[in-house]
Amino acid sequence: MTIGLVVPAYNAASTLPRLLAEAGQFVEPRDLLVVDDGSTDRTAAVCHAAGVEIQRHPCNRGKGAALQTGFRWAIQRGYPAVITLDADGQHDCRDIPRFIDAAVSEQADLVIGSRMDRPDGMPWARQLSNRLTSRIISWRVGQRIRDSQSGYRLIRTTVLQTVPLVTSRFQTESELLIKAALRGYRIRAIPIRSVYVSPASAIRPVIDTWRFVILLTRSLAW
Repeated sequence: MTIGLVVPAYNAASTLPRLLAEAGQFVEPRDLLVVDDGSTDRTAAVCHAAGVEIQRHPCNRGKGAALQTGFRWAIQRGYPAVITLDADGQHDCRDIPRFIDAAVSEQADLVIGSRMDRPDGMPWARQLSNRLTSRIISWRVGQRIRDSQSGYRLIRTTVLQTVPLVTSRFQTESELLIKAALRGYRIRAIPIRSVYVSPASAIRPVIDTWRFVILLTRSLAW
């Protein structure tokens, strides 16, 4: 299976060189897209130096908007599936073949890289938030979602073509999970290890929690 690789990035010039070099061991540069979500650093220059495709938002629109730009690119290119991973260097590119194997062997429509089997190094507040949101989403969709906040995923483009996304921030990843599950798509997980190079997170606890609550409330009508 030939997949497209999508990396949403915001001011990621310090972490992208290593990520792009490692990803290049598993995908061709033409199959990798960085979505620069209004960065003010050298993110674009790093991508050009690495020879990978880049699409830029003129201003910061949010991770969900960056993902949707990447999804449209993958659909237009005709990839059967896309893998998303974060630009901050916490995802191990050596897991890319494992995502593809899981999608094929388990006939999965969406494969989530779950950090919760090995949460070593994950800040305790993030562990708590992740376990709580994962349980809530699992309850909402009637199946177990082990790591709802993981940005390391394989998604078949048939899912992206049939699941309309309306959010633009961090809640987009939860929106996709809920809508895909409610439409009967097969969701599976593989255990992954994440490398936390910094305890800092772009997630803003108050406003992003409120956005999640709004999303969950709205989902009751889906």
